Amino acid sequence: MTGDFRSLPVPEGLVGMRVDAAVAKLFGVSRTIAAELAADGEVLVDGNEVTKSERLADGQQIEVTLPEPKGPPMPKEELVPGLDIIYSDRDVIALNKPVGVAAHPTVGWEGPTVVGGLAAAGVRVSTSGPPERKGIVQRLDVGTSGIMVVAASELGYSVLKKAFKDRTVQKTYHALVQGLPDPIEGTVDAPIGRHPSSGWKFAVTSDGKPAVTHYKVLEAFREASLIEVHLETGRTHQIRVHMSALGHPCCGDPMYGSDPNLAKKLGLNRQWLHATRLGFEHPRTGVWMEVESPYPADLQHALDVMRG
Repeated sequence: MTGDFRSLPVPEGLVGMRVDAAVAKLFGVSRTIAAELAADGEVLVDGNEVTKSERLADGQQIEVTLPEPKGPPMPKEELVPGLDIIYSDRDVIALNKPVGVAAHPTVGWEGPTVVGGLAAAGVRVSTSGPPERKGIVQRLDVGTSGIMVVAASELGYSVLKKAFKDRTVQKTYHALVQGLPDPIEGTVDAPIGRHPSSGWKFAVTSDGKPAVTHYKVLEAFREASLIEVHLETGRTHQIRVHMSALGHPCCGDPMYGSDPNLAKKLGLNRQWLHATRLGFEHPRTGVWMEVESPYPADLQHALDVMRG
């Protein structure tokens, strides 16, 4: 194996410990990886290969060849249908992110990304930021569609990154939620953290991060309401969590309590949530600009069914 070779005397505190447990403790790898290294002959004690279950003795020398550290996954360059550029100049790219597309690669995500889609289309983005997410100054959930900005220059990256951090960007979303929120215009100020029993989702929790959502009803139907939402903060799943906490989950969002029968009636297989508009100061000119994204076909269809 090519990798990081380490050799050291067995520390006093690890005398009598199994090889896999000791390697895990010494070198910060998992027990599984430590066991695999021993099985592959990458762990030597006093120059001899050992099994994972052998015990270490005082005065021995342990030698390990650690695997090369794996970096984050790099974007696959592939054209992404529906990834349309709405506006671009030398500093800013505003695009329409389709549902089912991540902003950038992450561990465990094998699908298309905005970074990979732009690269495949030959669009130059800023070289700032980690290599797997160059130019990315904001994120939209994989299951949320809509307007997103990417930095095209180093100036664009630094100014836009700061604008999102300082919350000077105006983020407007539309959501179709079940029932009729009361009051029809209001603010939800409730901290959001990991769900106590389901780590893959979020909830309003007392020890969560501050989260503020402003909403107003645009159209009310018999079973649902179309609302406009302005976010002050940008927590993961914020709108979905806050509206669910009010008892008005997004239509088509079973993770946060939506009615599957209504979703079926509307032809939805994802939450009805769309980033419709972004307002920000242009990084170079300082001029206020707003970019918008129209509803995609599936959300428009659901709305048409509601309007009957």
